Amino acid sequence: MRAEQISVFLENKAGRLAEVTAILAEAGVNIRALAVADTSDFGVLRLIVDDNAKAVESLKNHGFTVGKTDVVAVEVEDRPGGLHRILGILHKAEINVEYMYAFVQHSGKNAVMIFRIDNIDDAVKILQENDVTVIDGDKVYTL
Repeated sequence: MRAEQISVFLENKAGRLAEVTAILAEAGVNIRALAVADTSDFGVLRLIVDDNAKAVESLKNHGFTVGKTDVVAVEVEDRPGGLHRILGILHKAEINVEYMYAFVQHSGKNAVMIFRIDNIDDAVKILQENDVTVIDGDKVYTL
C-alpha cells in the first residue's frame, strides 16, 4: 500500500524547475503530483510520476541528485473536515505526518493526498481500520 516518490534536489535559481520538467517531458514521464519545499539556497522537488525508473535515470543523467521515498496515497473526503478526519486518526494513533501534498486528480468523489508518515505500516493499518481508502502505488501512478 505504499507509493514511491522521487525527490530532486535543486539550486534555488531561475529555470531549474523548467529544466526538470523539460527532462521529464523529453523522457515521456508524466507528473501525477508534486510539491516544492525551498530555502534561500536550495529546494526539494517531490514528485509522483508514472515511471519512476525512467524519471530517475533521466534526471541523474542530467546531473541532478535524486532520492526515493515511500509515501502513502489516501482518499480524503472532498468536504469540509475531510482532511481533519484523516489527521485526527493519525494523531490519535500518535503517528507523525512529516509532510503532505495534494494529488492532481480526484478519485471518484474524493480528493487524493500524498502523506509522508514516520511509520507507514502502522499508518496504513490504522487508516484502513477506520475505513479510509489507501491507494496502492501501482494505481496511484496511473490515476
